[in-house]
Amino acid sequence: MCRPDPWGGTFAIDHMMRFFSLSVWLPGLLASAALFVLMVMTFADVVLRSVFNAPIEVAADLTRLLMAVMVFSVMPVLSGRNAHVSVDLLDAPFARFRLSRWRDAAVCLFCGAILFLPAQRVFDLAERSRSYGDVMEYLRLPLHVVGWFIAAMTLVTAVVLVVRGVLLIVAPRLAGSAP
Repeated sequence: MCRPDPWGGTFAIDHMMRFFSLSVWLPGLLASAALFVLMVMTFADVVLRSVFNAPIEVAADLTRLLMAVMVFSVMPVLSGRNAHVSVDLLDAPFARFRLSRWRDAAVCLFCGAILFLPAQRVFDLAERSRSYGDVMEYLRLPLHVVGWFIAAMTLVTAVVLVVRGVLLIVAPRLAGSAP
């Protein structure tokens, strides 16, 4: 049940908006922190390797981990905002016939549907890794946790793309596209 607050809104809507704001802000913060740590670690590794002949031994493991966090944490946000890199070779003909929204909806629905397969496959591979007890070489962190993260973010991206595709069809203004 929604109770009105003193400013004319409702508590439920306010909390939902905070959740959505946090769900967009937090992955960006996580990816930014991963990139910053990756930059500092790479700089330190190069200096230590060149000057003192003492590289950071865990650098390879950390690089793999941080790259996965950086890429997959923001994938749902980029998909929801339609912020992926795209080639606009056919934009003019689609715009001329006012089919851009339908093209975008079809692409979102197709890509969202397709992403369910890799999410399932990565989850299966993570489970296999867990059953084998695979760990990172130097950090000794379980590899299946990284696999679960990648599978979860791929699944969230698939859902976001399907929702965006449906919104482009039924409520284009909500999807950020004009009819």
